[in-house]
Amino acid sequence: MSVTDKLTSRLPMIADHRDKSDVVSVVKLHGVITPHSTPFSRGTLNINSVESALTRAFGHDKLQAVALLINSPGGAPTQSGLIAERIRELAADKQVPVLAFCEDVAASGGYWLACAADEIYAHRTSMVGSIGVVSGGFGFNQLIERFGIERRLYTAGENKRRLDPFQPEDPADVAWLKGMHEQLHQLFADWVRERRGSKLAEEADLFTGDVWLGAKAEELGLVDGVGTLREVVGKRFPDAEITVAEPKKPLLAKLGLGAPAAAGASALLHAIEQRTSWSRFGL
Repeated sequence: MSVTDKLTSRLPMIADHRDKSDVVSVVKLHGVITPHSTPFSRGTLNINSVESALTRAFGHDKLQAVALLINSPGGAPTQSGLIAERIRELAADKQVPVLAFCEDVAASGGYWLACAADEIYAHRTSMVGSIGVVSGGFGFNQLIERFGIERRLYTAGENKRRLDPFQPEDPADVAWLKGMHEQLHQLFADWVRERRGSKLAEEADLFTGDVWLGAKAEELGLVDGVGTLREVVGKRFPDAEITVAEPKKPLLAKLGLGAPAAAGASALLHAIEQRTSWSRFGL
């Protein structure tokens, strides 16, 4: 038999396998949620970095469900919202259930992503919640004074220099920032109530920014159960094939190249910020 005949003889088998196999597609949402991704960065999430994986996940013909593997300490609220809304848009278009599985941590923006699912599951050791808003920075005004550095900043508009780290902290700026936090906090709480509804424990204050382990999170209604992807999907869709939808890799990542040493201080600070986000949960 020729090589061509051998290949041709196998084509119907491949086609039959695809036609008969139901699929549960898995999307890994791992990392800090930030708009500041680069062609070199790993372990960050934003709408651009996950779009290709989400599109692939929802693109199967025999799709039975989409599973989200979430391991994130949170991050940028806008990116959290954009990703969650994209998941809901694709789920409505394909008319399939979405299941979220919390790994080490699904906190803050990570829990925002989990709420995009129709059902949420956690491991008994998962840290879930942190429904709140946080931001931070540094004050360098005394540092530059010590070294005799003069700050020169020119603006049009009296509020353009708000929260300038090289100026002494202004109570009016802090009040403005807290007002923004309160608005974002309310939007976060509204999203959780919209998605979790009557499942939430009525007597508990769930919006203090606290986190809970998996079993307690189930008791509070933040998750639907304690279990892993293999356990839950194996019972719900026993005949389905589990496939992982990987995002398209940037060219430099395909070549196996990491961030260059010349990335500079901004890249270092960005890495420190990411490390700090994880360390808040002991990770």
